[in-house]
Amino acid sequence: MSDLSRRSAIKFSSFGLASVVAASAPEAFGQSLPQDRSVAGVFDVRAYGAIGDGKTVDTPAINRAIEAASAVGGGTVAFPAGVYLSFSIRLRSHIQLQLHAGAVILAADSPLPEQSTGYHGGSYDAAEAKTAWDAYQDFGHNHWHNSLIWGEELENCSIVGSGLIWGRGLSHGRGRHTLGYRFVAEQAGVGNKAIALKNCRNVILRDFSILKGGHFGLLLTGVDNLTIDNLTIDTDRDGMDIDCCRNVRVSNCVVNSPWDDGICPKSSFALGYARPTENVTITNCYVTGTYQLGTVLDGTFKKFSDGNSDVSSNYTGRIKCGTESNGGFRNITISNCVFECCQGLALETVDGALLEDISISNITMRDVTTCPLFFRLGARLRGPKETTKVGTLRRVLVNNLVSYNTASRLSSILSGIPGYQIEDIKISNMYVQHVGGASTESLAIRPPELENNYPEPGMFGAMPAQGFYIRHTKHLEMSHVDVEPFANDPRPVFFLDHVDRADFLAVTSPKGQPAFQLEQVSDFRVVSSRAAADTTLMSADSRSL
Repeated sequence: MSDLSRRSAIKFSSFGLASVVAASAPEAFGQSLPQDRSVAGVFDVRAYGAIGDGKTVDTPAINRAIEAASAVGGGTVAFPAGVYLSFSIRLRSHIQLQLHAGAVILAADSPLPEQSTGYHGGSYDAAEAKTAWDAYQDFGHNHWHNSLIWGEELENCSIVGSGLIWGRGLSHGRGRHTLGYRFVAEQAGVGNKAIALKNCRNVILRDFSILKGGHFGLLLTGVDNLTIDNLTIDTDRDGMDIDCCRNVRVSNCVVNSPWDDGICPKSSFALGYARPTENVTITNCYVTGTYQLGTVLDGTFKKFSDGNSDVSSNYTGRIKCGTESNGGFRNITISNCVFECCQGLALETVDGALLEDISISNITMRDVTTCPLFFRLGARLRGPKETTKVGTLRRVLVNNLVSYNTASRLSSILSGIPGYQIEDIKISNMYVQHVGGASTESLAIRPPELENNYPEPGMFGAMPAQGFYIRHTKHLEMSHVDVEPFANDPRPVFFLDHVDRADFLAVTSPKGQPAFQLEQVSDFRVVSSRAAADTTLMSADSRSL
């Protein structure tokens, strides 16, 4: 029998274990059962009793190997080729988990709702005790121990190698579990995250893959000096949540997450105080939400059929800052990324925090299901009442973005709320080709404010613009922006509502119809544009151009 590879490990149309177990038996590798093959600084999990047959629970052996390495000051805990069925693995400082080619860490089944024990009598570590601030974010954000791999207050640790982490037994926390039954995330013994780290520093996650990561493939909270490189995540909820973290580098990653966000910086109150996510680069990544679970990982790239009831028609899968936004976001660069058949890029601050100094460049999008850009300053204010006030969204630069075959119900949306404006936005070199075909009735749409609502691109309903709907914004510059529909669309490209100081240079729109609709706009200028003749207006209560 040939060596186990990641591809052979995930012939999982029904997520069955039979083929994986057969391929991973020790004799399949020409090996005897566990033996001591230790090298200085390397702690082989098989030497500590792990079987790697996909049937035996290897959690005790894995944790023994980690503790042995930790006892001598650290080292590499190695997983040779095999399938290691496990519950909670407890990472320690100065430890590297190394997943060799063909190694699979397989999440054991969580307890069924009607049972008191889990698979083979085991269970995941208990979630932490509830706190006074649990109500400020979803359950999953508040707990780390109920995970396949977790660590807290660690330094200098890493997970590397070309192996696979398969969260088969993890709960995704909503709807039907892949195995056909429902999990309650709060139930004792249930695991709902592939990897969770809290209050750690100097962390490297590199080269491995995650299949079906539960509620979060990666939940990283309060982690500083963090490198995430060359991961492939094919999952049923969020790919990676980077929450209250500093000095983060995310590069060369592939994330398929049809039911939730792909790469998601957040700044929740999960640590018990507001802490910003800052100094972050996200580069050379591909995000999508259109492929059936596992088919990006195995290279078959099978899309969901139209009308498939197992996935939202929005195919989420995007890069998003938010929604949790108590601590805020600053100094973030997102560059050289590809979005395919998913929602567009979102910046959201609705829980009282700042969101500022963001640079977005060299982005390509295809078949975006909502809109290319969604910037929202809102007033959900989920946080301590005495300190949580409306935040800021300012100093955002977008340059070199192309979006092809974008859905047309929505335009890109930049929306503050009355009394709180989005500020200092520059968008340049952007080309949007969308489906078009809106009705003339859409010209009369005036979207509601919905200051307190959960932020999502579709929250306002259909848009009265085909390119950009911009509201409660000041100091806006747009240059070399071109919006073209495939089918005739009567809506203006730019709809400005309560906007102060807006400059448009070399912008283009379809011929024969107004390009701008201005409602309560002051200090407006358009120059050197095919969209409209050079115009300067000190104010406009309601005007088309």
